[in-house]
Amino acid sequence: MCWTNVFCHDVFVAISSIACLAGLGLLWNWKPSEDEAEETERILFRMSFSYWLVYCIAFGVQKLIISDWENAIATLKVTTALSYFLTFSCILCLPLHKLAVHEIEE
Repeated sequence: MCWTNVFCHDVFVAISSIACLAGLGLLWNWKPSEDEAEETERILFRMSFSYWLVYCIAFGVQKLIISDWENAIATLKVTTALSYFLTFSCILCLPLHKLAVHEIEE
């Protein structure tokens, strides 16, 4: 059971890294807008995709590095944790930004 969960998480991270690349590609092709709220929303989306991609890369490299390199693994664990929390904060900021813009318009 434990190995199944680890394998499922690895597959999830691999698929989500591909989805992040696709999302960043779609966001990169958006035309610039005059509206500051839309531009802020686009930046928050880019940041959340970028931070999650950093998480996926750090997680993958952490799996590939030999366990003898303790300093590298510790650095990757810190990078993984920070990028995870930064992704969470960007995702949390998206609805808060929409709510703030909606209240300003009223």
